Amino acid sequence: METSIISSSSEVVTQLIRFRKSIYADSYVGGSISDTVLQEILINATWAPTHKMTEPWRFIVLAGSQLEKYGNYMAGYYKYLYEDISDVEKREAKYNYLKKYPLKAACLIGVILSKSTKVNIPEWEELAAVSCAVQNMAISATSYQLGSYWDSSGAAIEYVKTFGLEANEQSLGLFFIGYPEESALSVTKRRTAIDKKVSWHI
Repeated sequence: METSIISSSSEVVTQLIRFRKSIYADSYVGGSISDTVLQEILINATWAPTHKMTEPWRFIVLAGSQLEKYGNYMAGYYKYLYEDISDVEKREAKYNYLKKYPLKAACLIGVILSKSTKVNIPEWEELAAVSCAVQNMAISATSYQLGSYWDSSGAAIEYVKTFGLEANEQSLGLFFIGYPEESALSVTKRRTAIDKKVSWHI
C-alpha cells in the first residue's frame, strides 16, 4: 500500500475517533437505519480484540415497536423518582418525557457480556473486550454520521434482562443509535493534555 494511502487512512481514523461523542436520544430526529448499515456496525463490533478468541459479546437489536415498549418500561421503572412531585402537570411531564425518550432513536442494541464457559480468563478481560466492541460500534456510527451512546442506567440494564439471559451472561445496558440534530454533532469537550497522562521511560 502506498504511503499516501496509509497517511490518508490514518487521518480518517483520527478524525472519527476525535469526533465521536455521546449524543443522547433527545437530540435525535427520528428515522430508521438500513439493515446494511446496521449489519456493518455490528460486524465491526465483533472485530474488537478478544483474549483467546472467546468473543464474549452478544447483541439484541431493538427497533420499531420496541422503542415504545422501552419508553413505557423506563417510565415505570423510574416512576418512584417523581411520585412525590405535588404538581400534577410537572409529574406527568416527567413521566411523558421518559415514555417518549427512545422514540426518535433509529434502534437500540442490547449489550450482553457472554462469559466463556470453556476458557478460564479473568472477567475484567471479558468486560474489556465487550467495551472495545461497543467502542467499535460508536466509531462506526460516527462514520455514518449517526449519533450514539451507551446507556448503562438501571432501566437499560434491567430491560435487556427481560429478553432472557443464560447463567454465564450479564446485561450491560443499551447502545442507542439515531440521526442527530446538526447542532449536536459539534465536539466542544476537550481532553487533558497527553503529557499529563503519559510518562516515558527510555
